[in-house]
Amino acid sequence: MKKVVTFGEIMLRLAPDGYLRFVQTDRLEALPGGGEANVSVSLANYGLTSVYVTKLPKHEIGQLVVNQLRRYGVDTSRIVRGGERVGIYYCEKGASQRPSKVIYDRAHSAIAEASPSDFDWDAIFEGADWFHFTGITPALSPTVAGICLDACKAAKARGLTVSCDLNYRKKLWSREEARAAMTRLVEYVDVCISNEEDAKDVFGISAEGTDIESGKLNHEGYKSVAKQLADRFGFSHVAITLRSSQSANDNDWAGLLYDGKEYCFSRSYHMHIVDRVGGGDSFGGGLIYALLSGYTTRDAIEFAVAASCLKHSIQGDFNFVTVEEVKALAGGSGTGRVQR
Repeated sequence: MKKVVTFGEIMLRLAPDGYLRFVQTDRLEALPGGGEANVSVSLANYGLTSVYVTKLPKHEIGQLVVNQLRRYGVDTSRIVRGGERVGIYYCEKGASQRPSKVIYDRAHSAIAEASPSDFDWDAIFEGADWFHFTGITPALSPTVAGICLDACKAAKARGLTVSCDLNYRKKLWSREEARAAMTRLVEYVDVCISNEEDAKDVFGISAEGTDIESGKLNHEGYKSVAKQLADRFGFSHVAITLRSSQSANDNDWAGLLYDGKEYCFSRSYHMHIVDRVGGGDSFGGGLIYALLSGYTTRDAIEFAVAASCLKHSIQGDFNFVTVEEVKALAGGSGTGRVQR
């Protein structure tokens, strides 16, 4: 069984019920979530050995988060316990022309104040095949950026495939800070995941003839972005998610995977969204599973996009779908008819 290690911050997501606004609600639902943790849950659901690495406090809220990961089959044995707090983010779901809103309360979280000595990467990577992180994690602090670099070096020294979702977050750091840190990190990355904005925000690479606000996507422009990323940084694969947004509830969703030789665009799905958060992470989880399973470039992008399409129908950050459900959608079974 293939083994994947992911590293990052998991937080508590506090959200009003349904589509209530923050100022309307008198109660908040608490669910765990975070980029790399979301990927870990997907991979565990697909039957892989999925190891999640972070630092969480020893108190009951930290244990709540650990228990949720265990519930879905994630190996939590490498989580370091210590620090003072679990990060929080508040999520208000958008509807129609009102966008969703996220407010962070994650300063001084246990992982943001972790030290390099907390993590023995050689031991963590024992028997592993793949390492995954996102651009959110090095944005937490310069120290965590250094820990990410240590992890990447150790992973490459052991022959692991390394993937990174660029995931630029302007509320965490500037474009200049992101470019400096990520340029060092992607030296060790094999598989790069991006979207229509991240490549431009982090590396200044954009798709000509595309307007993300209007939803007009130029496939030739994205082929150029993928090739520029691969040529500049030596990635073996570049995956780009393609989202056309008609409203907060209705999006078209597709993806591109470039393997240095072939550009493969997936089919496009029109989605009526239940919960958008975690959509990109579910794409990453699907892509990692497909590439580790030896899928062709075409089949890998179809699996990743179908997995992410299904996630948009599920409340919370985690993607609770099986390989069989993803394959069914990728194979054309997308009517939503009752299964009896």
